[in-house]
Amino acid sequence: MNTITLEQFIHNKKSCIAIKFPYCFETKEYIKKFKGVYWTKTHRTFYFYYDEVRLENFKKYIKKEGIVLLDNYKKDTVPRLSNRTTFELKPLNQEKTLVYRHFIEFLKGKRLSTSSIASYSGFILEFLRFTENKPVNSLNENDVRHYIEWTVKTLNYAISTHRQMVSGFKHFAYFYPACAINIEKIYMPKKDKKLPIVLSIEEVFSLLKHAKNLKHRIIIAMLYGSGLRIGELIDLELKDFDFSRKQLHIKNGKGRKDRYTTIAESLFPLLKNYHIAYKPKVYFIENPKGGKYSPESIRSFLRKITKTAGITKIVTPHTLRHSYATHMLEQGTDIRHIQELLGHSRPETTMIYTHVTRKDLQQIISPLDNAIKKLSLRDNSDENLTIS
Repeated sequence: MNTITLEQFIHNKKSCIAIKFPYCFETKEYIKKFKGVYWTKTHRTFYFYYDEVRLENFKKYIKKEGIVLLDNYKKDTVPRLSNRTTFELKPLNQEKTLVYRHFIEFLKGKRLSTSSIASYSGFILEFLRFTENKPVNSLNENDVRHYIEWTVKTLNYAISTHRQMVSGFKHFAYFYPACAINIEKIYMPKKDKKLPIVLSIEEVFSLLKHAKNLKHRIIIAMLYGSGLRIGELIDLELKDFDFSRKQLHIKNGKGRKDRYTTIAESLFPLLKNYHIAYKPKVYFIENPKGGKYSPESIRSFLRKITKTAGITKIVTPHTLRHSYATHMLEQGTDIRHIQELLGHSRPETTMIYTHVTRKDLQQIISPLDNAIKKLSLRDNSDENLTIS
Protein backbone atom coordinates (compact mmCIF):
# COMPACT_ATOMS: atom_id res chain seq x y z
CA MET A 1 0.00 0.00 0.00
CA ASN A 2 1.34 3.46 -0.93
CA THR A 3 2.20 5.96 1.79
CA ILE A 4 2.59 9.74 1.84
CA THR A 5 4.39 11.93 4.35
CA LEU A 6 3.64 15.64 4.76
CA GLU A 7 6.50 17.90 5.88
CA GLN A 8 6.78 21.62 6.56
CA PHE A 9 9.15 23.86 4.59
CA ILE A 10 9.51 27.40 3.21
CA HIS A 11 9.36 28.07 -0.54
CA ASN A 12 9.09 31.47 -2.27
CA LYS A 13 8.89 33.00 1.22
CA LYS A 14 5.62 31.12 1.82
CA SER A 15 4.67 28.41 4.29
CA CYS A 16 4.36 25.16 2.32
CA ILE A 17 3.65 21.47 2.88
CA ALA A 18 5.92 19.04 1.01
CA ILE A 19 4.38 15.77 -0.22
CA LYS A 20 6.89 12.93 0.15
CA PHE A 21 6.27 9.38 -1.09
CA PRO A 22 8.12 6.34 -2.54
CA TYR A 23 8.01 6.71 -6.32
CA CYS A 24 4.86 5.30 -7.87
CA PHE A 25 3.56 6.57 -11.21
CA GLU A 26 -0.13 6.14 -10.27
CA THR A 27 0.35 7.96 -6.95
CA LYS A 28 2.24 10.77 -8.66
CA GLU A 29 -0.46 11.27 -11.29
CA TYR A 30 -3.19 11.19 -8.63
CA ILE A 31 -1.42 13.83 -6.51
CA LYS A 32 -0.88 16.11 -9.53
CA LYS A 33 -4.65 16.23 -10.11
CA PHE A 34 -5.27 17.85 -6.72
CA LYS A 35 -5.91 21.54 -7.26
CA GLY A 36 -3.06 23.64 -5.87
CA VAL A 37 -0.29 21.02 -6.02
CA TYR A 38 2.98 22.16 -7.64
CA TRP A 39 6.46 20.77 -8.27
CA THR A 40 9.60 22.58 -7.11
CA LYS A 41 12.92 21.80 -8.78
CA THR A 42 14.76 23.55 -5.95
CA HIS A 43 13.50 21.18 -3.25
CA ARG A 44 12.62 18.34 -5.67
CA THR A 45 9.22 17.66 -4.21
CA PHE A 46 5.53 18.14 -4.85
CA TYR A 47 3.99 20.67 -2.50
CA PHE A 48 1.07 22.97 -1.82
CA TYR A 49 0.90 26.34 -0.08
CA TYR A 50 -0.16 25.82 3.49
CA ASP A 51 -3.59 26.70 4.77
CA GLU A 52 -5.84 24.77 7.10
CA VAL A 53 -8.64 24.26 4.58
CA ARG A 54 -6.36 23.05 1.78
CA LEU A 55 -4.55 20.70 4.16
CA GLU A 56 -7.84 19.21 5.33
CA ASN A 57 -9.10 18.79 1.76
CA PHE A 58 -5.83 17.14 0.69
CA LYS A 59 -6.07 14.61 3.51
CA LYS A 60 -9.60 13.71 2.44
CA TYR A 61 -8.44 13.46 -1.18
CA ILE A 62 -5.63 11.05 -0.23
CA LYS A 63 -7.91 8.96 2.00
CA LYS A 64 -10.40 8.56 -0.88
CA GLU A 65 -7.71 6.74 -2.91
CA GLY A 66 -6.79 4.49 0.00
CA ILE A 67 -3.31 5.99 0.42
CA VAL A 68 -1.87 5.84 3.95
CA LEU A 69 -0.90 9.26 5.32
CA LEU A 70 2.11 9.46 7.64
CA ASP A 71 1.63 13.02 8.86
CA ASN A 72 4.82 14.78 10.03
CA TYR A 73 3.02 18.12 10.06
CA LYS A 74 2.78 19.75 13.50
CA LYS A 75 -0.51 21.49 14.07
CA ASP A 76 0.82 23.95 16.64
CA THR A 77 3.31 25.75 14.41
CA VAL A 78 3.72 27.09 10.92
CA PRO A 79 7.19 27.39 9.31
CA ARG A 80 8.96 30.68 9.95
CA LEU A 81 8.76 32.91 6.90
CA SER A 82 12.15 34.55 7.09
CA ASN A 83 15.47 34.02 8.78
CA ARG A 84 15.76 37.79 9.15
CA THR A 85 12.86 38.08 11.54
CA THR A 86 11.85 36.33 14.74
CA PHE A 87 8.17 36.80 13.89
CA GLU A 88 6.44 33.45 13.50
CA LEU A 89 2.95 33.05 12.03
CA LYS A 90 0.64 30.76 14.01
CA PRO A 91 -2.05 28.46 12.60
CA LEU A 92 -5.62 29.73 12.58
CA ASN A 93 -7.87 29.10 15.54
CA GLN A 94 -11.30 27.54 15.03
CA GLU A 95 -13.11 30.87 14.63
CA LYS A 96 -10.72 32.19 11.99
CA THR A 97 -10.63 28.87 10.14
CA LEU A 98 -14.40 29.02 9.79
CA VAL A 99 -14.33 32.64 8.60
CA TYR A 100 -11.58 31.84 6.12
CA ARG A 101 -13.49 28.84 4.74
CA HIS A 102 -16.64 30.93 4.24
CA PHE A 103 -14.61 33.72 2.61
CA ILE A 104 -13.36 31.27 -0.04
CA GLU A 105 -16.95 30.20 -0.74
CA PHE A 106 -17.93 33.88 -0.95
CA LEU A 107 -15.26 34.51 -3.60
CA LYS A 108 -16.37 31.44 -5.55
CA GLY A 109 -19.96 32.72 -5.37
CA LYS A 110 -18.81 35.95 -7.01
CA ARG A 111 -17.50 33.82 -9.91
CA LEU A 112 -14.00 35.25 -9.66
CA SER A 113 -11.25 33.50 -11.60
CA THR A 114 -9.27 30.72 -9.96
CA SER A 115 -6.14 32.90 -9.82
CA SER A 116 -8.06 35.81 -8.20
CA ILE A 117 -9.55 33.50 -5.58
CA ALA A 118 -6.10 32.08 -4.81
CA SER A 119 -4.55 35.56 -4.51
CA TYR A 120 -7.26 37.18 -2.37
CA SER A 121 -7.75 34.17 -0.07
CA GLY A 122 -3.96 33.83 0.33
CA PHE A 123 -3.60 37.42 1.55
CA ILE A 124 -6.52 37.11 3.96
CA LEU A 125 -5.20 33.80 5.28
CA GLU A 126 -1.83 35.37 6.02
CA PHE A 127 -3.51 38.42 7.58
CA LEU A 128 -5.65 36.25 9.87
CA ARG A 129 -2.51 34.41 10.98
CA PHE A 130 -0.63 37.67 11.43
CA THR A 131 -3.26 38.98 13.85
CA GLU A 132 -2.94 35.72 15.85
CA ASN A 133 -5.74 35.31 18.42
CA LYS A 134 -7.34 38.73 18.01
CA PRO A 135 -11.10 38.17 17.38
CA VAL A 136 -12.18 38.75 13.78
CA ASN A 137 -14.85 41.23 14.90
CA SER A 138 -12.14 43.40 16.48
CA LEU A 139 -9.91 43.60 13.40
CA ASN A 140 -9.61 47.13 12.03
CA GLU A 141 -7.74 49.15 9.41
CA ASN A 142 -4.76 49.59 11.75
CA ASP A 143 -4.30 45.81 11.80
CA VAL A 144 -4.44 45.86 8.01
CA ARG A 145 -1.89 48.68 7.84
CA HIS A 146 0.51 46.85 10.19
CA TYR A 147 0.15 43.67 8.13
CA ILE A 148 0.81 45.48 4.83
CA GLU A 149 3.84 47.25 6.31
CA TRP A 150 5.16 43.88 7.48
CA THR A 151 4.67 42.22 4.06
CA VAL A 152 6.34 45.10 2.20
CA LYS A 153 9.32 45.08 4.57
CA THR A 154 9.69 41.33 5.19
CA LEU A 155 8.37 39.71 2.01
CA ASN A 156 9.37 42.58 -0.29
CA TYR A 157 6.02 42.57 -2.12
CA ALA A 158 5.90 44.57 -5.35
CA ILE A 159 3.45 47.42 -5.92
CA SER A 160 1.24 45.18 -8.08
CA THR A 161 1.03 42.66 -5.21
CA HIS A 162 0.34 45.51 -2.78
CA ARG A 163 -2.60 46.60 -4.94
CA GLN A 164 -3.90 43.02 -5.06
CA MET A 165 -3.75 42.90 -1.25
CA VAL A 166 -5.88 46.02 -0.94
CA SER A 167 -8.40 44.58 -3.41
CA GLY A 168 -8.50 41.41 -1.31
CA PHE A 169 -9.25 43.42 1.82
CA LYS A 170 -12.06 45.25 0.01
CA HIS A 171 -13.69 41.89 -0.74
CA PHE A 172 -13.13 40.73 2.84
CA ALA A 173 -14.61 43.89 4.38
CA TYR A 174 -17.69 43.51 2.17
CA PHE A 175 -17.95 39.79 3.02
CA TYR A 176 -17.53 40.31 6.79
CA PRO A 177 -19.06 43.68 7.72
CA ALA A 178 -19.01 42.67 11.41
CA CYS A 179 -15.28 43.44 11.49
CA ALA A 180 -14.11 47.01 12.15
CA ILE A 181 -12.09 47.44 8.94
CA ASN A 182 -12.81 50.79 7.27
CA ILE A 183 -11.61 50.07 3.75
CA GLU A 184 -11.67 53.79 2.83
CA LYS A 185 -8.73 54.33 5.20
CA ILE A 186 -6.53 51.72 3.49
CA TYR A 187 -4.10 53.30 1.03
CA MET A 188 -4.06 51.96 -2.53
CA PRO A 189 -0.67 52.68 -4.19
CA LYS A 190 -0.64 53.92 -7.76
CA LYS A 191 0.20 51.50 -10.55
CA ASP A 192 3.74 51.26 -11.88
CA LYS A 193 4.03 52.85 -15.31
CA LYS A 194 6.62 50.48 -16.68
CA LEU A 195 6.94 49.97 -20.41
CA PRO A 196 6.84 46.35 -21.62
CA ILE A 197 9.98 44.64 -22.90
CA VAL A 198 9.69 44.19 -26.66
CA LEU A 199 11.80 42.01 -28.95
CA SER A 200 12.84 43.06 -32.43
CA ILE A 201 11.73 40.98 -35.42
CA GLU A 202 15.32 39.72 -35.68
CA GLU A 203 15.29 38.57 -32.05
CA VAL A 204 11.99 36.71 -32.55
CA PHE A 205 13.46 34.89 -35.56
CA SER A 206 16.58 34.13 -33.52
CA LEU A 207 14.43 32.44 -30.86
CA LEU A 208 12.67 30.37 -33.52
CA LYS A 209 15.99 29.46 -35.12
CA HIS A 210 17.51 28.26 -31.84
CA ALA A 211 14.39 26.27 -30.85
CA LYS A 212 15.54 22.89 -32.17
CA ASN A 213 12.61 21.02 -30.63
CA LEU A 214 9.53 21.18 -32.91
CA LYS A 215 7.09 21.54 -30.00
CA HIS A 216 9.13 24.39 -28.51
CA ARG A 217 9.29 26.14 -31.86
CA ILE A 218 5.53 25.92 -32.46
CA ILE A 219 4.84 27.25 -28.93
CA ILE A 220 7.07 30.29 -29.49
CA ALA A 221 5.57 30.84 -32.95
CA MET A 222 1.99 30.70 -31.66
CA LEU A 223 2.64 32.97 -28.66
CA TYR A 224 4.12 35.58 -30.98
CA GLY A 225 2.11 34.94 -34.16
CA SER A 226 -1.30 35.13 -32.45
CA GLY A 227 -0.47 37.27 -29.40
CA LEU A 228 -1.66 34.62 -26.94
CA ARG A 229 -1.40 34.62 -23.17
CA ILE A 230 0.36 31.53 -21.83
CA GLY A 231 -2.86 30.27 -20.19
CA GLU A 232 -4.77 30.69 -23.45
CA LEU A 233 -2.18 28.62 -25.33
CA ILE A 234 -2.27 25.84 -22.72
CA ASP A 235 -6.10 25.74 -22.79
CA LEU A 236 -6.23 25.74 -26.60
CA GLU A 237 -7.96 22.65 -28.03
CA LEU A 238 -7.72 21.21 -31.53
CA LYS A 239 -11.35 22.11 -32.21
CA ASP A 240 -10.54 25.80 -31.61
CA PHE A 241 -8.65 26.06 -34.93
CA ASP A 242 -10.50 27.32 -38.01
CA PHE A 243 -7.93 27.08 -40.81
CA SER A 244 -10.38 28.05 -43.56
CA ARG A 245 -10.87 31.45 -41.89
CA LYS A 246 -7.33 31.58 -40.42
CA GLN A 247 -8.82 32.13 -36.97
CA LEU A 248 -8.39 30.83 -33.43
CA HIS A 249 -11.32 30.68 -31.02
CA ILE A 250 -10.01 31.72 -27.60
CA LYS A 251 -12.46 30.52 -24.94
CA ASN A 252 -12.77 31.84 -21.43
CA GLY A 253 -9.81 34.21 -21.69
CA LYS A 254 -8.92 36.78 -19.05
CA GLY A 255 -12.11 38.23 -17.59
CA ARG A 256 -14.03 35.11 -18.79
CA LYS A 257 -14.23 36.55 -22.31
CA ASP A 258 -14.27 34.64 -25.58
CA ARG A 259 -12.67 36.15 -28.66
CA TYR A 260 -11.26 35.33 -32.07
CA THR A 261 -7.68 36.01 -33.06
CA THR A 262 -5.68 35.24 -36.19
CA ILE A 263 -3.45 32.31 -37.17
CA ALA A 264 -0.36 33.28 -39.14
CA GLU A 265 -0.69 31.66 -42.57
CA SER A 266 3.08 31.12 -42.69
CA LEU A 267 2.68 28.69 -39.75
CA PHE A 268 0.37 26.27 -41.58
CA PRO A 269 3.20 23.94 -42.77
CA LEU A 270 4.81 23.99 -39.28
CA LEU A 271 1.43 23.24 -37.65
CA LYS A 272 0.90 20.30 -40.01
CA ASN A 273 4.37 18.88 -39.23
CA TYR A 274 3.75 19.30 -35.51
CA HIS A 275 0.40 17.49 -35.69
CA ILE A 276 1.92 14.57 -37.61
CA ALA A 277 4.89 14.30 -35.24
CA TYR A 278 3.11 14.64 -31.87
CA LYS A 279 -0.48 13.54 -32.68
CA PRO A 280 -2.21 15.60 -29.96
CA LYS A 281 -5.62 14.20 -28.98
CA VAL A 282 -7.55 16.99 -27.22
CA TYR A 283 -5.30 19.94 -26.39
CA PHE A 284 -3.12 21.59 -29.01
CA ILE A 285 -0.08 21.38 -26.70
CA GLU A 286 -0.23 18.28 -24.54
CA ASN A 287 1.84 16.78 -21.78
CA PRO A 288 3.73 13.69 -23.07
CA LYS A 289 1.69 11.61 -20.59
CA GLY A 290 -1.61 13.28 -21.46
CA GLY A 291 -3.46 16.37 -20.31
CA LYS A 292 -2.41 20.00 -20.43
CA TYR A 293 1.17 21.15 -20.84
CA SER A 294 2.56 23.00 -17.83
CA PRO A 295 3.34 26.76 -17.93
CA GLU A 296 6.53 26.08 -15.92
CA SER A 297 7.85 23.90 -18.76
CA ILE A 298 7.27 26.69 -21.29
CA ARG A 299 8.96 29.32 -19.16
CA SER A 300 11.88 26.97 -18.51
CA PHE A 301 12.71 26.13 -22.14
CA LEU A 302 12.13 29.76 -23.18
CA ARG A 303 14.80 30.92 -20.71
CA LYS A 304 17.26 28.35 -22.09
CA ILE A 305 16.58 29.26 -25.74
CA THR A 306 16.90 32.99 -24.94
CA LYS A 307 20.33 32.36 -23.42
CA THR A 308 21.40 30.17 -26.35
CA ALA A 309 20.27 32.86 -28.82
CA GLY A 310 22.45 35.42 -27.02
CA ILE A 311 19.49 37.70 -26.20
CA THR A 312 20.20 39.77 -23.08
CA LYS A 313 16.61 40.90 -22.54
CA ILE A 314 14.40 39.09 -20.03
CA VAL A 315 12.09 37.06 -22.26
CA THR A 316 8.87 35.53 -20.92
CA PRO A 317 5.83 34.17 -22.80
CA HIS A 318 4.18 37.56 -22.24
CA THR A 319 7.17 39.30 -23.87
CA LEU A 320 6.19 37.58 -27.13
CA ARG A 321 2.62 38.90 -26.73
CA HIS A 322 3.97 42.44 -26.13
CA SER A 323 6.15 42.09 -29.22
CA TYR A 324 3.17 40.93 -31.32
CA ALA A 325 1.11 43.98 -30.31
CA THR A 326 3.96 46.44 -30.83
CA HIS A 327 4.90 45.08 -34.25
CA MET A 328 1.22 45.10 -35.30
CA LEU A 329 1.03 48.78 -34.37
CA GLU A 330 4.28 49.54 -36.21
CA GLN A 331 2.97 47.97 -39.40
CA GLY A 332 -0.07 50.25 -39.32
CA THR A 333 -2.80 48.05 -37.80
CA ASP A 334 -5.55 50.13 -36.19
CA ILE A 335 -5.26 50.11 -32.39
CA ARG A 336 -8.95 49.16 -32.05
CA HIS A 337 -8.30 45.96 -34.02
CA ILE A 338 -5.27 45.21 -31.84
CA GLN A 339 -7.43 45.69 -28.74
CA GLU A 340 -9.91 43.10 -30.05
CA LEU A 341 -7.19 40.63 -31.04
CA LEU A 342 -5.53 40.89 -27.62
CA GLY A 343 -8.81 40.71 -25.72
CA HIS A 344 -8.27 43.93 -23.76
CA SER A 345 -11.33 45.30 -21.98
CA ARG A 346 -10.15 48.92 -22.11
CA PRO A 347 -8.40 50.79 -24.92
CA GLU A 348 -6.10 52.37 -22.30
CA THR A 349 -4.46 48.96 -21.79
CA THR A 350 -3.65 48.69 -25.49
CA MET A 351 -2.47 52.32 -25.67
CA ILE A 352 0.71 51.42 -23.75
CA TYR A 353 2.11 49.98 -26.99
CA THR A 354 2.04 53.42 -28.58
CA HIS A 355 4.89 54.32 -26.19
CA VAL A 356 7.21 51.58 -27.43
CA THR A 357 6.70 51.66 -31.19
CA ARG A 358 9.73 52.66 -33.28
CA LYS A 359 7.93 53.95 -36.36
CA ASP A 360 7.25 57.50 -35.12
CA LEU A 361 10.36 57.77 -32.95
CA GLN A 362 12.63 57.11 -35.92
CA GLN A 363 11.18 60.13 -37.70
CA ILE A 364 11.95 62.53 -34.84
CA ILE A 365 15.12 64.57 -35.33
CA SER A 366 17.22 65.35 -32.28
CA PRO A 367 17.84 69.11 -31.77
CA LEU A 368 21.59 68.28 -31.68
CA ASP A 369 21.42 66.74 -35.18
CA ASN A 370 19.37 69.69 -36.40
CA ALA A 371 21.85 72.25 -34.98
CA ILE A 372 24.87 70.53 -36.53
CA LYS A 373 23.11 70.37 -39.90
CA LYS A 374 22.33 74.13 -39.80
CA LEU A 375 25.88 75.06 -38.75
CA SER A 376 27.33 72.95 -41.58
CA LEU A 377 25.14 74.75 -44.12
CA ARG A 378 25.99 78.19 -42.69
CA ASP A 379 29.75 77.62 -42.76
CA ASN A 380 29.56 76.41 -46.39
CA SER A 381 32.14 73.80 -45.46
CA ASP A 382 32.85 70.91 -47.77
CA GLU A 383 33.29 68.69 -44.73
CA ASN A 384 30.37 67.79 -42.49
CA LEU A 385 30.58 69.29 -39.02
CA THR A 386 30.97 66.63 -36.34
CA ILE A 387 31.47 66.56 -32.59
CA SER A 388 33.69 63.48 -32.59
